[in-house]
Order: sequence, then C-alpha cells, then structure tokens
Amino acid sequence: MKFTSLLAAAALTLAAGTSYAQTKLTLGHGAAPGNPRHEAAVAFANAVKQKSGGRIEVQVAPSAQLGDDAAMITALRSGTLDMSANSQGAASVVVPEYAAFGMPFLFSDPTAAFKLLDGPLGKELAEKSAAKNLIVLGYWDNGIRHVSNSKRAVLTPADMKGLKIRTPPDAVTIDIMTALGAETQQIKFAELYVALQQGVVDGQENPLANIDASKLYEVQKFISLTGHKFEMNPLLMSKRTWDRLSEADRKIIMEAANEATAVQRKLSREADDRLMVELPKKGVKIDKVDQSQFAKATESVTTKWTSGPIGDYVKKVVAAARAK
Repeated sequence: MKFTSLLAAAALTLAAGTSYAQTKLTLGHGAAPGNPRHEAAVAFANAVKQKSGGRIEVQVAPSAQLGDDAAMITALRSGTLDMSANSQGAASVVVPEYAAFGMPFLFSDPTAAFKLLDGPLGKELAEKSAAKNLIVLGYWDNGIRHVSNSKRAVLTPADMKGLKIRTPPDAVTIDIMTALGAETQQIKFAELYVALQQGVVDGQENPLANIDASKLYEVQKFISLTGHKFEMNPLLMSKRTWDRLSEADRKIIMEAANEATAVQRKLSREADDRLMVELPKKGVKIDKVDQSQFAKATESVTTKWTSGPIGDYVKKVVAAARAK
C-alpha cells in the first residue's frame, strides 16, 4: 500500500513537471546585432517569456547562424526551424506576391507601405503564405534601399553603368539594377563585407541600417540616396510549429509579435534619421540624387511585373500605393 502511494505521488509530480515544462522555440535571422531586426527579435523573445510566465522560451540566432534567408525559409516550411525574421526576396521565391511591394519607387517611405501591409493586401499575402506553410506574425521594416559603392559618386543612372553591384537573390532588385545599367551578382549577405573588401563587387544596395550594422561603410565610401525600392522583413513561423501550439500560446505569440513589430518599425525609422548624421562622420560621402531620372530608367520593371504571373496582385498593390 505504501509502495502504491509512492507511485501515485511520483505520477503526480511527473504530471506537474510536465505541465510546467518550457516550450523552446528558435528564431533565426540574417542581421547583425545592433540592427533593428535583431533588437526587435530580442524584444519579441523577452515579451513571449514575460507573457507566458517563463513557460515559452525563444532563442534568437542572428547573423545567419542558421543559414541564409533562403535556407531558413526552407527550414520553416519543413518544420526544422520555428521562426525567422526573414527577407522579402527569399519569401518571394516561395510566395511570389511578396515581390509586389518591391516595385521601383513605389513607396517614398515605409509608412506608406505599412498602410497597405496592415490592411486587406497584407491579409491576402498572409493567406498565400499560410498555403505554403508560412504563418505571418508581422511585417517588419527593411527600409528604403540605397546604392553604395567604392568607385565613384552615383548621381545619375549613367553613373551606374558598368558597376558590379551585389544584390540579394531577389528578382525585382536584379531587374532594377540591370535597368540602371549595373552588372549584378548574387552574394550571401553574410559574405558581402569580404566580397566588397576584396573587390569581387564594387557595390551593393541596402537600407542605411544594414550598411551601418554590418560595417559596410568601412569598405564603401560612396552612398547614393537612390531610394529605389522598399523592402519588408516578414516575421514568419513554421506552420508545423504553429499547429503544435495551443490557442492560448498562439495568442501569446501574436501579442508579442505585434509589440515587437511596433518596436522594430520605430527603431528602423529612428536609425535612418540618426545614420544620415553619423555615417558621414565615419568617412562616407552621402549624395542626394534626382530620383525622377532613376524612376524613369526603371519604369520597364513595373511594366514587366504587372504583366507577369502575379500581375493581378502587383496591379492591386501599385494602384493602392499610388492612390495614397
């Protein structure tokens, strides 16, 4: 009888321990610490831990520790990675409609893009993502992108001709750079600094926050404020992970994601303002350009995408953006 009582007590203890066991999740991304994407990812992890009373733990893996964005998208879809603050380009390989938000000179500032992403067009994009085993937790800001290089000041589209420019594996970005006369090469972001340092490519294009956090200014002395496209960082969860969570835990995740999304967008906006002052002090020459010349030179890109396979969605995004 005593032995039976001990077994019963052990079973109760085991059950109690099981109910309070942590759920451990991993969130990977490709940005360096100090970048708004990483800081928001940490804020998200902290919010999840606080809201769950320590029951859910999110481990953040920055700087492409778990592979580049494309590799992490694959891992999300297979369920071997839980979450990723990923990239518009990598996501568009699986869900082509992401590319619609990168049409050249469509958004002059991220706020205009988020008005669409936080509405019906963003909901439609999330539904298309879910069909590919990717749950959208939020749309983060990867900024308005500018061109940098080590050769010369780029003031007009003619100055782009012949420059070897690194782009992510993003079809719209490649089309834009090609339309401007540059020679494009796709290099993983984690390998970009060395590629620029060794002269494998002359330049690249990124928002100021990425240029700063990854210290690209050390090997790029010219930044041209081309503002040629907007990009988002979709915060994604594997559908397999999502399906394993209880309704209560999903609510915690979404609440934390909403808070982190607001933090990330704010940090990104503040970084742009701050870096316009700080980067020149680090030896970088920042030039304004006549964007109308660049916009005219890239009109063919929008024409190509509005008449392509995702043309209907692109047209809706372009029309909504131009109506604002």
